[in-house]
Amino acid sequence: MNFSEVIVVGSGIAALQTALEAAKGKNVMIFTKSGLRTSNSYLAQGGIAVAMSPSDSIIKHEQDTLLAGRNYNNAEAVMKLVQEAPSAMNSLMIAGMEFDRDQFGNVSLGMEGAHSERRILHSHGDATGKFLIEHYLFQIQHSPVKVMEGFEVTGLIMSENNSCIGVKTVSPEGRIESYLAEHVVLSTGGCGALYRFTSNSPAATGEGLAMALKAGARIKDMEFIQFHPTLLYTHGKTNGLVSEAVRGEGAKLVTETGNKIMDGIHPLKDLAPRHIVAQTIFSYLRRGEMVYLDISMIPNFPARFPSVASLCEENGIDINGKIPIAPGNHFLMGGIETDDVGRTSVQGLYAVGEAACTGVHGANRLASNSLLEGIVFGQSTGRFIARQPVRELPKHSIEVTGQKYVHQLPSLTKLSDKLMEYAGIVRNETGLRTLLNWLESFDLLGLLKQDVSSFPIEQRLVVNGMLVAWMIAESALCRTESRGGHFRSDFPMENDKSWLHQSIVIDKNVMKNRLKGRAFDEQVKAKATT
Repeated sequence: MNFSEVIVVGSGIAALQTALEAAKGKNVMIFTKSGLRTSNSYLAQGGIAVAMSPSDSIIKHEQDTLLAGRNYNNAEAVMKLVQEAPSAMNSLMIAGMEFDRDQFGNVSLGMEGAHSERRILHSHGDATGKFLIEHYLFQIQHSPVKVMEGFEVTGLIMSENNSCIGVKTVSPEGRIESYLAEHVVLSTGGCGALYRFTSNSPAATGEGLAMALKAGARIKDMEFIQFHPTLLYTHGKTNGLVSEAVRGEGAKLVTETGNKIMDGIHPLKDLAPRHIVAQTIFSYLRRGEMVYLDISMIPNFPARFPSVASLCEENGIDINGKIPIAPGNHFLMGGIETDDVGRTSVQGLYAVGEAACTGVHGANRLASNSLLEGIVFGQSTGRFIARQPVRELPKHSIEVTGQKYVHQLPSLTKLSDKLMEYAGIVRNETGLRTLLNWLESFDLLGLLKQDVSSFPIEQRLVVNGMLVAWMIAESALCRTESRGGHFRSDFPMENDKSWLHQSIVIDKNVMKNRLKGRAFDEQVKAKATT
């Protein structure tokens, strides 16, 4: 049996930061199902938020984060984030990370939506994620961390006392292999690629969330999904992200006739919080009216935003005019519930980054806080693990058996279409129940027990995706208010009295009970009509 003291699943910023810190006291292996450069972090066009200017402060950064999160945030997690941000960025720069500077050699600070000050660090304009990951990969190459590229983690190995003791993988050659570990860290990102319209890497399909659910971990706040307002939209499809920093530099959201759609909607207009901007754009699209980003006022656009310019050129869009846009899934505020050092409710299992729910983002993430979260909380999790005494693993594990494949599963395309339609930007009870009824027409209880390691890759994605979709729809149905990224057209107002301090948490027992309860209700209804 293969063994490593620490296994980190994923290759984004949180995974790399955790691995580097943990490697100071433990031997560490990173598993990534595709390549080290295939992650949402690598695609990140936005930057890193940090209070560095004389007019800024960690209190202002804290207040902006709480306001964007609709005061649903974990206040202690927010304070940890903003307090540790300046030292974390200074450490990065000392280690050789280069951020953009002005003509005087000072670090440039950009503005993004819902920020009250210019505080966004960028690298090479809108390619921050790429250069940040390259910086970390250089460190990984010169560390003792072992990297397993192309190894897909398909399940967690559990002991008889329900603790996590390792992972099950599928190698690039298709071999099913098991690796034991004292500490397993899920840094698998969110679930954006399950949606029809998304800015996410194709790898962000929510497997870590599904694996954690199967292992018995608590999953929290799955109704809170941020839809980025501006994805390039051509021929009925979204084709990549148009950074919020473009609006930060003055671009305006307009209709075909030039009407500025954010005027009169919010005091911050085009830089309003993302959920407000996304909902406004969506209302126009539903009426059949296209929305564009007018960039005519930004001088030398290709030099300022090379990634966006390249994306537009690849899709035949003239960057001297207006960019057609639509909103799509961008970030999951919920996820696997953790404490401030990444521990989940399952012994031996940790989560960091977008896969985790620390509560730092509340109901809506403040722009450019996500890379920062990966760095700050990845550092804390890695340091905590590095200091842990040797954990003696149980000698027996629970073997979960599975079929070779499952009959009558939907396609991934159909799942993504239904998620976008019924649990997307605007939700209501009718749509959410439609989605839940469709999902529950398949054997979700059976899928919850399945080891998908031997399944074809498409079926692995669908099985895990259906479990994640159920958690999103169930959570969204339960929260009868609108808050942050969760908008219910049948409950359009925030309800602080009932919901400000109440969270929706799902684990496998909750899921089993609700599925069984609904099945019983259907049986009662069927008998009543006969």
